[in-house]
Amino acid sequence: MTTQQFDLSGKTAFVSGASRGLGQQFASALAAAGADVVITARDKNDLAETTELIQSLGRTAYPVELEVRSQESIKSAVAAAWDAAGSIEVLVNNAGCNVRKPAIEVTWDDWNLILETNLRGVFFVAQEHAARMIEKKYGRIINIGSVTCVNGYAGLAPYCGSRGGVKQLTMSLADDWGPHGINVNCLAPGWFKTKQNAVMYQDETWVEYLSDRIPLKRPGAPGDLHGTVVFLASDASAYVTGQTILVDGGISTGAVRAMPK
Repeated sequence: MTTQQFDLSGKTAFVSGASRGLGQQFASALAAAGADVVITARDKNDLAETTELIQSLGRTAYPVELEVRSQESIKSAVAAAWDAAGSIEVLVNNAGCNVRKPAIEVTWDDWNLILETNLRGVFFVAQEHAARMIEKKYGRIINIGSVTCVNGYAGLAPYCGSRGGVKQLTMSLADDWGPHGINVNCLAPGWFKTKQNAVMYQDETWVEYLSDRIPLKRPGAPGDLHGTVVFLASDASAYVTGQTILVDGGISTGAVRAMPK
């Protein structure tokens, strides 16, 4: 084992949903490891900050508009990305969304929004890249899931369904595309503060409760996912495929809040 196995120099990664939050973190980590990065968002103007971040690390950023709920947008964005970069070796399938409400209140449109974004979009973005990666007999596809790939939570029924689907989809694609030199894995973060869930972190009692359930006693921090995404993108993970890797501080162990004495 050498550090060269983690070096992404000469490779290009494609990170969907990279304008903020975890997507921006993934793009930064891959650039720091030597990759140029195609970054996407529904509005290209939202990618200015991530573009500057990648450039500050000495790498090239390729901003591309992508709406993962549109097959036409997926096809055109992936084609544009490959044309601009020449080749893409790594896909980080990160774009996602959520609607929090009790299951009894979930609407038909809520369900479609979440499943079309988090599951259907993941599949068809992967499919577009894989068609090109197969020709090159090399690829690293990293589907971003969550601790809800393996745990269920009240108020998150469609989201949990979509993330459980990503876990199963990852295994199927790994089996399908492995013979073509493509590794497919799922990176499943635990509780990280993002713009999507920031309101929850304003409640100190909730943060304390959450931290008590995490064996490492804190929510995820910026940087906690960097090592894993670089590992899965690099040759260090050459014999790893079809796996869901939880980066969650241990909350998926089923730890519970300590009983008061």
